[in-house]
Amino acid sequence: MGCEGTRYEGGDRGEDDDEDDDADRRPDGRREPVWVTVGQRGPAARHGPFTAPGVAADRRWATDRRDAVYCASTLLGLIGLVDIANGTLTAVRGLLWLTLALLLYAVLYPPLVTAGPGWLAVRGLWRTRQVATDLLVAARHSDGVQPRLVLRDALGNRVEVDPKVLTGNPLLWHRLDTGARHARASGLLRTGTGVLQRIGERIDAEEGRGVFEASDLS
Repeated sequence: MGCEGTRYEGGDRGEDDDEDDDADRRPDGRREPVWVTVGQRGPAARHGPFTAPGVAADRRWATDRRDAVYCASTLLGLIGLVDIANGTLTAVRGLLWLTLALLLYAVLYPPLVTAGPGWLAVRGLWRTRQVATDLLVAARHSDGVQPRLVLRDALGNRVEVDPKVLTGNPLLWHRLDTGARHARASGLLRTGTGVLQRIGERIDAEEGRGVFEASDLS
């Protein structure tokens, strides 16, 4: 799992250690406090959940974010040009158009999906949600304007993922599928195995089609 918090590890040490830690002292003679990340495992403890080696991420996220910036800035520019052309641009109207552009960016902003050994995280514009994939207890498909895969773990955490993100990023799916298999083997995941199986079959079919086309056999 990702970072759960920090704790202070300072305090007194033996006299034998004082000769080797002059570099850790402040000019006033006090030692620098040591903060240790709690609740992370492996490389993520040193690099963070989104930059650690072995972490898979949505490959299209950067492109989708640029598209969101482009759409918002285009809207702001066009409305501003219309106001300038008509001579109606004021500070109040400019602030209003800027607010509308920011709202559009917030709506279009794509959540960043990342996954590592035993976890999957979805980072939105305001917050990050994360589940322990090896502790999954339920997975279901939510229909609507934008279909979502809803995952819930034994710790009460819940995330929603666009299935297209998983089908477009086999490494992300591999991380999720590996954790889900562990959860299923331990008897935790009893709801939604069919949903995950259908996504896996779709990914396998698309990968097979890609190999078929790359081999010029179509």
